[in-house]
Amino acid sequence: MAVTMADISHLRKMSGAGMMDCKNALQEADGDFEKAMEIIRKKGQAVAAKRSDRDASEGCVLAKEEGGFAAVVALKCETDFVAKNGDFVALTESILKTALDKKPASLEELLAATFADGRSIQEHITDRIGVTGEKMELGFYEFVKGASTISYIHPGNKLATIVAFNLPLERQVARDVAMQVAAMNPVAVRPDEVEKKTIDQELEIARDKARQSGKPENLLDRIAEGALQKFYKDFTLLQQEFVKDNKVTIEQYLKKQNKDLTVTSFKRITLNVD
Repeated sequence: MAVTMADISHLRKMSGAGMMDCKNALQEADGDFEKAMEIIRKKGQAVAAKRSDRDASEGCVLAKEEGGFAAVVALKCETDFVAKNGDFVALTESILKTALDKKPASLEELLAATFADGRSIQEHITDRIGVTGEKMELGFYEFVKGASTISYIHPGNKLATIVAFNLPLERQVARDVAMQVAAMNPVAVRPDEVEKKTIDQELEIARDKARQSGKPENLLDRIAEGALQKFYKDFTLLQQEFVKDNKVTIEQYLKKQNKDLTVTSFKRITLNVD
């Protein structure tokens, strides 16, 4: 049967697929829109399988907070061209909204969550693969909970942070901390939360450096411990110098607002190489 431009436009609006893909699907389905949608979806599945071994290093990272819950998601693709596409960004926004609404406990649970049409996020991502011809995957999903939360998206949608606090606080103060996390890339909130593997690695690096510079063996542990304290100052959030005022640490900055105020957790997601 003949396929009209109105039919093609309608299917394109339903699926997000290109004009020729919609035309071909409608012709194959003899004008049946449901069959045409299934054809387009199967194409997405075929492309996804074909490109499964490709590297998806670009994408869109978005974050948002709602009261005591904040989430960050990263939808990944192969090229920056697709990452900046309006439909791709809109899909990422829809995934983030679903995360805020349903508060899933894991990335897998988020992928299984459904949009208003009853289809899962994974199915919608697969559909989009058929439209663009690129590999796509939900690369990251993280969340934090607290008495208050904040999110920050760095310009370009490649880096975002979320932070939780133990008390309510002014939005600008919270945003300052979220921007600190983005700029300084801490590994933990405080020293006692740094992974033992990281601590052991830093101590060994410091010992090797001291040994190579000719320091005696009996001083290596003391030198390494001093280097570890410097590491804590540089890479634990509360001990870091505040980027807007290096005369105070983040902990001191928060205490100026409220002596009991502190950060309980944070997440930082980036598609850039740090």
